[in-house]
Amino acid sequence: MPKGYVIARITVHDEEAYKAYVPVATAAMERFGGRPLVRGGRMETLEGEGRKRNVVIAFESFEQARAFYHSPDYQAAVALRAPVAEADVVVVEGLD
Repeated sequence: MPKGYVIARITVHDEEAYKAYVPVATAAMERFGGRPLVRGGRMETLEGEGRKRNVVIAFESFEQARAFYHSPDYQAAVALRAPVAEADVVVVEGLD
C-alpha cells in the first residue's frame, strides 16, 4: 500500500508563540504513526514563492495521513498555529 505524506510549507510570524504549537502537533503526529522526514532545516527556494519552514511527514497510508490532519488532536495544534503563521498543507499519496 502506498504511503501518505503530509507536506507543509509555513511562514512563522511569531516564533515565540509558534513554540506552543510544536509539542501539540508532535504528539498528534506520533499518535497517528507519523515520521518526520523534513522538519525545518536548511532550504533554498529555486522557483516560485518559498516559505521559511518546510515539513514532510510520512504515514503508512494516505488515509492515515488524512486522519492525522483532521483529528481533534491535530486541529487543536492548528488552532495554536493559525494566529501566528501562514501555512500551505497538502496530503499526497506516495509511489510505494
